[in-house]
Amino acid sequence: MTPVEGSDRGLGPETDVHTPDDRGGAPRAPGGSGRGPRPQKRTAAITDSRIAAAAILADMRSGQLLDPAFERHAGPLDARDRRWVQELVWGTLRRRSWFDAVVGLRVRGGLARLDGDVADLLRLGSYQLLFMGSVPPYAAIAQTVELAKQRHGIGASKLVNAVLRRIDRERDALEPVQPSDPIDALALRMSHPRWLVARWVTRFGLDATERLLEANNQEGPIVLRPYGVVREQLEAMLEGAGVSVHDAPLVTDSLVLGHGVQLTELGAFKQGLLFVQDPAATLVTRYASIAPGSVVADLCAAPGGKALELTRTARLVIASDRVPGRLERLLVSTGRLDVSNLVAFVGDAREPAVRGLDAVLLDVPCTGTGTFRRHPDARWRLRTSDLAVMSTLQREILREAAECVRPGGLLIYSTCSLEPEENDGPVDDFLASHPDFVLEPPPEGAVPETVLDQGRLRVLPQAHGVDGAFAVRLRRRELA
Repeated sequence: MTPVEGSDRGLGPETDVHTPDDRGGAPRAPGGSGRGPRPQKRTAAITDSRIAAAAILADMRSGQLLDPAFERHAGPLDARDRRWVQELVWGTLRRRSWFDAVVGLRVRGGLARLDGDVADLLRLGSYQLLFMGSVPPYAAIAQTVELAKQRHGIGASKLVNAVLRRIDRERDALEPVQPSDPIDALALRMSHPRWLVARWVTRFGLDATERLLEANNQEGPIVLRPYGVVREQLEAMLEGAGVSVHDAPLVTDSLVLGHGVQLTELGAFKQGLLFVQDPAATLVTRYASIAPGSVVADLCAAPGGKALELTRTARLVIASDRVPGRLERLLVSTGRLDVSNLVAFVGDAREPAVRGLDAVLLDVPCTGTGTFRRHPDARWRLRTSDLAVMSTLQREILREAAECVRPGGLLIYSTCSLEPEENDGPVDDFLASHPDFVLEPPPEGAVPETVLDQGRLRVLPQAHGVDGAFAVRLRRRELA
């Protein structure tokens, strides 16, 4: 599995904020969409937005990630249509197993007998019917039927038409029969894989797990970090432009952007006075409490939110990532924000090219279970084996990056995972085999006490209302 890396990552589509409408894109002829369906004839019936949504899900069935698939197919659309596609696709993924139960009861032989692309079209059509109030039922049905016809032929279109019309007629009595097992029932109702729900119930309890699943099914807000200005200045600029903002949880100088705004059109954005970062990611750098004037490396930097935070007080931030395309996002941000104390290069954290640093931040690749509200595809891609794979990689990175820290320096290990195999496990093993490092809690007041657990940062969506995050400060002992 390709990991979801870092709680400030994958925010691209979420930053394209504006109010959805019921247009669903301007009608045009459907071009080539995802993999699987047969070549399409061009008609004037199907909207660009629905074509993009179907293509995104087709790409995902072939193993691609949601964010790049979204950019590929929805990127050329105008801002309002991109937002419409995002609501449709993200919402469909967040409710996928519930849709499968509802649709499966209305397909002879069950959903498993259908082509995967047809099943996705039924999910998309059902979401429009049941959860997008701005879409008239006739439009949701007719557009989905036409998509099925163009992608799979008249037989598929008749099936889609019959199923969606039945769902529309029975919309007041759709709830599937709830399983008797409480974990099965919770997994179905909140649309998460059962094995994950069972893990979390064992660790957090049934009630807290239900709150976690509810948090995962909410849309993550856009949280703004002032840069080069203080919060009050940024707030005054935005409100002066008619933009609604309100306080962010846990981080007092961040602002939550109100709905109905296109972020990239804001004057403050164009002037480089802000960037987007969830409070959980900001808390990691607050928790790190790196001394002003330090030379710091962020060895898993892309897309760069934490590296940008570090530039506020560091003398120099060295940012590296092994994927050039991901590092490009950081370079774009540093140019827009006019950052002068950051240098970036392509490099693998398992083979770091720097030494003798005051501090090293490792926001390691992980399963991303703390960021499911921003990455609804991740819950369906994740497998139990991924925990072992990620844990092995994390241990390797932690072991090699430790050599970059000077005696007396600081190593910060962080993830956006909720899983002990990726959080406490690698840290405890590292401390057991590296007596020259010691766990050091942050200075008093660096972060709220509510997110500290015996000196470790532990941010939980169900408890704190933000993305999940974990971090540990490890101080390298001075030489005797």
